[in-house]
Amino acid sequence: MNQIIECVPNFSEGRDMTIIRQITDSIESVDGVRLLNVDPGDATNRTVVTFVGSPEAVCEAAFRGAKKAAEVIDMRRHHGAHPRMGATDVLPLIPVSGITLQECALLARQLAERMACEAGIPCYAYEASAFKPERKNLAVCRAGEYEALHEKLTNPDKCPDFMPPLPVGSGFAATIPESIQRCGCTAVGARDFLIAVNFNLNTTSTRRANAIAFDVREKGRPKREGNPITGKPVLDTDGKPVMIPGTLKATKAIGWYIDEYGIAQVSMNMTDLSVTPLHVAFDEVCRCAQLRGIRVTGTEIVGLVPKRALIDAGRYFLEKQHRSTGIPEEDIIKIAIKSMGLDDLRPFNPREKVIEYLLEDDGRSAASPSTPLKLVDMTVKAFAHETSRESPAPGGGTVSAYMGALAAALGTMVANLSSHKAGWDDRWKEFSDWADRGQQLVSELLALVDEDTQAFNRIMTAFGMPKKTDEERAARSEAIQQATLYAAQVPLHTMQAASKAFDICRAMAEQGNPASVSDAGVGALAARAAVLGAGLNVKINAASLKDRAQADALIAQADALIAQANQQEKEILQIVEAKL
Repeated sequence: MNQIIECVPNFSEGRDMTIIRQITDSIESVDGVRLLNVDPGDATNRTVVTFVGSPEAVCEAAFRGAKKAAEVIDMRRHHGAHPRMGATDVLPLIPVSGITLQECALLARQLAERMACEAGIPCYAYEASAFKPERKNLAVCRAGEYEALHEKLTNPDKCPDFMPPLPVGSGFAATIPESIQRCGCTAVGARDFLIAVNFNLNTTSTRRANAIAFDVREKGRPKREGNPITGKPVLDTDGKPVMIPGTLKATKAIGWYIDEYGIAQVSMNMTDLSVTPLHVAFDEVCRCAQLRGIRVTGTEIVGLVPKRALIDAGRYFLEKQHRSTGIPEEDIIKIAIKSMGLDDLRPFNPREKVIEYLLEDDGRSAASPSTPLKLVDMTVKAFAHETSRESPAPGGGTVSAYMGALAAALGTMVANLSSHKAGWDDRWKEFSDWADRGQQLVSELLALVDEDTQAFNRIMTAFGMPKKTDEERAARSEAIQQATLYAAQVPLHTMQAASKAFDICRAMAEQGNPASVSDAGVGALAARAAVLGAGLNVKINAASLKDRAQADALIAQADALIAQANQQEKEILQIVEAKL
């Protein structure tokens, strides 16, 4: 799985678009980063920028953006309605997919250290990257704002976690270097993805929408004497209101009326999806609304959403229906959209709302017109025609990987049919689990379709290297051997993956819907063809390896998998024939 993180830096300039563009241009100068949003505010004199990409690319872009901000923004002349302490005031890294919050926290610390050492920006580590518990709270780091800069830098208890190196014999006690007076301090941290979501209600009452919001939000509502609405607030020993907590952790919510739609909504910020997922919030708002005689008609996601939020939601609603979750990703997301009414107010297009899809589509649009289409994105007809052309790739290894994917897909199909078979309702989870395994295997083998062709292309690239000098010839020979080894290892991986399809096809032949037993048999035939076909590619590439011990080991593994495949196919077909 590709690692993707989001970064949402807040820069202390919201009025001069020339300055803002210089900062965003520096961010966009990094390959592999997509700028999603630039939101300047005049009153706050602050711009919120959102971009995503791989961890390495995002951290580089964040550094360049902060460095440029330190050069073009002078905090000595900054005024705005929003709290701030630096040219780059706050810089959070947010896990989107394939990476944990803890990994982002480590990246944030490394980024903060680099900003201090290379750009001269004092940095606090906050939220998940904080070194001190109290500094998890951004307000603690930003206390006193920019005007408290001297105290922050000279008081050991308030000093930033990462300080720029100082010239020999100098210090902050007497004067702060002008460069730091200009840029101030930055809070760099890691936090979970925040989803802004509105739940649509079949009412125009803001008061009732607020009541539902207070029911669910973590903060809850003030405890009152007597009447829960008009009664006098109950205070604690410090004179602060006693709160009755809501039912959803890591959420903030209010109720409001939207003129554009003519309805009231519960507007919610979800700050930790691992604590309260989107689908859990939806169900709970529905429950609390129903208790007040109100119905949730749909959901509006503001901004972007990580794919996992919709996948988790789709799987949740499928499980509630006792339906198989082992279906294609796009089908799971469709279930999530319909279940939560994400298309209630306007069409919901996952390609425009899901971060991972935006990055995929951006990569495609940025590709050269001459860049070939991925094989797995071709139509069946186009794939067959591409295979038939005079070019040697795609070839047998690629086709073997595709046959393996089809083998797994057939076993998965039988599992899904069995999960939904009338009279077998109590067995839905058994077959759903098999289908989940099958879908994972289909994805693995489809990835190998293109990887096998890429492996062959590596060999061709190596053969095209220069060979005029001894050094060039040695480098070329080494590159050819490495590419050839890789070209043997990829089909071996295909053999190993395709072999797993036998387990699914056997289980479905023995236990699945009898009406589909022939499909399980065809799956076994396809799996054997995939294993044997990929095995031929292991052997032809291993024959070109100079390291014969390594070549023999690869061939031995391939022969063992071939023998197992022949036996597995024979046994499964016997089961199928007995049931026909």
